[in-house]
Amino acid sequence: MFDPGRITSFIYRGYEINRDAGVVTCTYSLDDEVWFTETVSLGPGGNWDSPGVDRAARLIFLLAAISYYKAAAPPVIDLGDLHLTPVEHRFLAQFYFEGLGEFAYNNDLDLSSLHFVGDTAAVAEPVRVETTPMTPLVPFGGGIDSIVSVERLRVVAPDISLFVVSRPGDRFEAIETAAAVTGLPVVRVGRQIDQQLLQSRALGFLNGHVPITGILSAIGILTAVVGGHDALIMSNEWSASIGNLEVDGRVINHQYSKSMTFESSFRAVLAEQFTDESGTVAVEYFSLLRADSELRIAREFAGLEQYHAFFRSCNRAFQLDPAARLDHWCGHCDKCVFIDLILSPFMSAESLASVFSRTLEPLRNPELRAGFERLLGNSPDAKPFECVGEINECRAAARQALERPDRVGTALLTELVDALPDDIAELSPEQLLEPISENNIASRYRAPHLD
Repeated sequence: MFDPGRITSFIYRGYEINRDAGVVTCTYSLDDEVWFTETVSLGPGGNWDSPGVDRAARLIFLLAAISYYKAAAPPVIDLGDLHLTPVEHRFLAQFYFEGLGEFAYNNDLDLSSLHFVGDTAAVAEPVRVETTPMTPLVPFGGGIDSIVSVERLRVVAPDISLFVVSRPGDRFEAIETAAAVTGLPVVRVGRQIDQQLLQSRALGFLNGHVPITGILSAIGILTAVVGGHDALIMSNEWSASIGNLEVDGRVINHQYSKSMTFESSFRAVLAEQFTDESGTVAVEYFSLLRADSELRIAREFAGLEQYHAFFRSCNRAFQLDPAARLDHWCGHCDKCVFIDLILSPFMSAESLASVFSRTLEPLRNPELRAGFERLLGNSPDAKPFECVGEINECRAAARQALERPDRVGTALLTELVDALPDDIAELSPEQLLEPISENNIASRYRAPHLD
């Protein structure tokens, strides 16, 4: 059996680009004992001769490594032949420390002694990348956030492409059905992780959450460079920056790589690397929903009735094993509980019962009380380690839902609201329905009616 405690270092071995096949291959190891290989397949076509391709592939190599590092989480990360600029070094250190906060907490690990071995490079001259204006690439997961982003973008940039990453040849029905409703083209990328990770428990590897959105962002940048897209536009909301709990003065955030902290740091790395013919950043990276609460996004989604029968965020829809995937909302997981709650002020009880037609709607299921109490901050347990909203949003949703005539008599909802404290919230429901934070949206992608 593999012993993680025996490993002293994680090593970046190298990456290769097969331009004819459109494949990037990354290699890593734990000491000289366990080797890992990952491939990212865009396929042939596009501008693989762009000088930005190597820079973008290097970003994938930098960030995808974290999936393999966590197998043993040794105290040393050997960067091998990589030479990081000071900006890159700060970004990568933050990516490991903050991105593995949940992993370290759940495995009772202290990563404070983690350090990097390698050379620091001078700031490299950025390379020129050719892109077509107003051709955004939008990561699409079939849930309310990415759907709202797509529909907002149609106002200013009709030439949108959806971006989907999965194992080669594997498609998630939950994504495909919602993507079909958009009527937009889908740019697909295959990510094949090393098969050893799929057997991590059996092999004795450490296991846990990694900042997957960061890895997908790096893959998205390469896809944008090859395809000439001028922006990779995320759908990460304001509350993604708010952590789950604080331990020894450190905030642990399940959504770190969806946070404003990650976004700003990643943008700084991109600004060093890629320019267009005018000398400005060639591929913009920002979240279109950064200033918005989940409550505001839910209100907007409620008006997009064409998606109501097709959207899905349930965890059971995205199991790695296709045989374990559900073709409907499970009605029990934390995502089901949250989505039902956040939409309940804006969609009728009948509509939400239809969404959860194969099971009981969460707000009608008294067995899920503990899950709702965690979301509402009425539990000693922390907010679930899931992509869910924060306490202000959830409490506002519950109170507003109870004011709906069609929710009168909903026993669980009534009990949950009655148990809420009377103290004044940091943000009122009215404030939560307006933009509430800064954002990095490029000026050309701003929809005036939403500012």
